[in-house]
Amino acid sequence: MVNFDDQAAPGDLERVRTLLNTWLIPNDTREPADRFRGGTIVRELRDDLRRVVEGAASADHVLNTWVRRLDVTPRVAGGVVRFRGNGTAGGLVAIVLAAMSEGTWSRLRACPDCRWVFYDHTRNGSKRWCLMTAGGPSGRSCGSIAKVRAHRERVRQSA
Repeated sequence: MVNFDDQAAPGDLERVRTLLNTWLIPNDTREPADRFRGGTIVRELRDDLRRVVEGAASADHVLNTWVRRLDVTPRVAGGVVRFRGNGTAGGLVAIVLAAMSEGTWSRLRACPDCRWVFYDHTRNGSKRWCLMTAGGPSGRSCGSIAKVRAHRERVRQSA
């Protein structure tokens, strides 16, 4: 049995990861599903952050746009820079900014197959798929599926 706590992000960044996973591709249908229930601005933020995590948008551009839009501001407390934003979306942007400054943001990854967002806890930061064994989102084992697919393609090409 897979422990999904192994995919959890540290601290408040888990709130962002949870938000990102309100959009997913279920194993049974393989059709994108939006399970977000909330305000339009948080949905827009989620979609922009997903584009960043999936490598389709620049983090600098996206975050600077949201910082201006939501008036997220830095505060110094005990010699540490903290960020403060108003409302749910502003708070989430503040969490992302803190994670960027701590170096944890770059460890959020989206599986190239099911696009589930996970936190890469590996020592070298090279985890690619959500899971290698069955038990992933809806029982998926994207890493194993990808490796089998690549093996079959190599066999097909050599035949």
